[in-house]
Amino acid sequence: MGRKSIDQMSFASVYPLYVAKAKRKGRTKDEVDEIILWLTGYDSASLQKAILDEVTFKEFFAQAPKMNPSRTEIKGVICGVRIEEIEDPLMKEIRYLDKMIDELAKGKKMEKILRG
Repeated sequence: MGRKSIDQMSFASVYPLYVAKAKRKGRTKDEVDEIILWLTGYDSASLQKAILDEVTFKEFFAQAPKMNPSRTEIKGVICGVRIEEIEDPLMKEIRYLDKMIDELAKGKKMEKILRG
């Protein structure tokens, strides 16, 4: 069995990893959810439904109610790649989320993470 590409992976399979990373650094699931809701426009109920329905990353971002326009302020390097240089739209959205979760785990204040 080959490896699934990221766009075919279920969001539900990665979500617990985001939460675990945050918790290891003394942060909470609620903070992870707040980041996801800010980024995508989902509300708590629709986020949970997407997780339960095991939508793919591609579907998760395609079905997002309203991607936050301030997400383009997220800059920097994630997994050795500068976010500003990522051309694939889906990968860019995934890396925005990864970067925000990293910032949470590094102890940044929520207002800074949410580009407030």
